[in-house]
Order: sequence, then structure tokens, then C-alpha cells
Amino acid sequence: MDVLTETLRTQLLERKQRLNRVVPSADDNNLLSLLRQVDSALERLDQGSFGICEVCQGAIEPERLLANPLVRTCLEDLDRHEQEALERDLDLVAQVQQKLLPPRHQQLDGWEVCLDYKPFRVASGDYCDVIAGSDVINVLLGDVSGKGVAASMLVANLHGLFRTLLPDGCNLAASLARANRIFSESTIVSHYATLLAMRADTGGRLALANAGHCTPYLISQGQVVPLPSTSLPLGVFADATFQVSELQMKPGDALFAYTDGLSEARNTSEEEYGAVRLEEWLQSACGLAPDELVKGCLSDLEAFRSSTGLSDDLSILLLKRR
Repeated sequence: MDVLTETLRTQLLERKQRLNRVVPSADDNNLLSLLRQVDSALERLDQGSFGICEVCQGAIEPERLLANPLVRTCLEDLDRHEQEALERDLDLVAQVQQKLLPPRHQQLDGWEVCLDYKPFRVASGDYCDVIAGSDVINVLLGDVSGKGVAASMLVANLHGLFRTLLPDGCNLAASLARANRIFSESTIVSHYATLLAMRADTGGRLALANAGHCTPYLISQGQVVPLPSTSLPLGVFADATFQVSELQMKPGDALFAYTDGLSEARNTSEEEYGAVRLEEWLQSACGLAPDELVKGCLSDLEAFRSSTGLSDDLSILLLKRR
């Protein structure tokens, strides 16, 4: 909680400075009220009562404090009007996230991309995008630590970063290093993002960087080959570098990627779906068309997991050379 507290203290002090610059020249009761709320939040931080619900004395959800450090009650103790306002805000967050998603199935420059994206809650911490460049396509799948609104805000941050950086022609390693520096400066120490970044060209070459993400699988000529992570997640160290490997994909070859909502799903015996079962299933299904393979994987997961066995956002992606 110390890192979160200091981050929120910095946010509140910055808000106070901005308000103090505006309030003397603006006769606005709303601005004065905001300044009083910020001062009150800073007092609670000094007194050690910040983040404690004023109704039940329990802890306020950290993701809500990150989104708005002025909140004073936990979710369970919101009144009806506050709950309705929060539900409207969350619905808007979900709508924005859906707008940021690429099409579920598309064909670009000799490649086919098929994906499925299932938020565990209204807002998701999974990141997925397909960005067309000059004679290449960039395919990204990531997972921001944590859940809820705070994670979804960082997903939007990644979306904007890579939409800006990847089409500019820089090599993949350089683009990831720049994105990592910016991401490290815009998030708190306890938050990071795993990321699988792929750049595919019209000749079948695939550049691949795995920054701490779940192991993807190369599906080629009936074989399923794991491709382990080679770099740290984004946001861990601002000056991190990222290794990029290259594959020559033949027509029919594919790369299967996912987030840990798949591998960590549990059955009634509390056993995880796991990498071994996933690899065995892929081996049996490697001849399927991309959309059939994604649907089949989800069906196998549903047959395995219990009704309460899914506890995280879930995304699956297949990139195949046509």
C-alpha cells in the first residue's frame, strides 16, 4: 500500500497546485469545493485514515482510488444514486474498450488474424491490437497487472502508445524500448504489462518479441512448438531492452497466443487448465481453420472448467500465414 499511497499523494499535490493557480482568478464554487476535497484527502493521508471507508471502516478498493483519489466509501456502501452513476461510468469504459478492439477476424497482406476477447469484469486488463504498417502488420497481445478500471486505463495507454510508435518504421526492439520508457513513467511501480509483439511482412517473415507474456505456440506442419519469453514485462525497468527473434512462416503456419485467463482457469478439483493440456489440445486441432481453432479451444476450456473456475480476463489470438 506504501507505493500506492505515495503515488496518490503525488497526484493530490499536483491537483492542489493546479487548483491553486486557477481558484484566485475564478469565482467558481465547484473549484473551491474540489480544492477542499483535495485538502481533506491530504489530511487523511497524514492521519493514516486515507483509503478507509467512512461507512463500514473497511478498505476502499485500490483501483477506485487510482481512478479517483477523492472517493471516501467502498463499493458496497455507495448509495443508490452513486451506484447508478458508477454503473453508467463502467458501461462507458466497456464501450470504449470495445471500440479499441480490432475486428475479431480479418485478412491482411497474406495473413489471417482471428481472436476472442472476454473481460472477466466490465473493464478488462487484457490488451489486443492489430496495426497495419507499410508492407507489414503488427499484432499485439498483452496483459496489464491487476483488474478493473485502473488496468483498463493502462490498456488504453498501451493502445495509444503502440498506435503511435509501431507504424513509424522503427525496428520492433527499438519501438518496444521507447514504449517501455514511456509506460514506466506513466504507471506506479506495482503495475506492469506482459506483452507479445509480432511484426509480419508480406514475404512470410515474422519478428517476435515476448516481454514476460504467456508462452505462445508455433503451429507448423502438424507440430506444436513452444516459444518461451525472452524479456521482462513492460514497466519493470525504464531502461530495459527487448530481444526479437525471427521466424520464416510457410503458408499454413500459425502462431497461437493467449492470456493467463486461459491457462489459469480451474476445474472442480481446483486443477488449472495449464500449458500441458493446452499444448496437447493444440496438437490435436492444428489442422483446423483459424476461427474454428479459436472456438474449439474455448469449447475445450468450457468443458474443463467449473462454473467458478474463471477468475481473470481471457483473450485468445491466432495469426496464420495464408
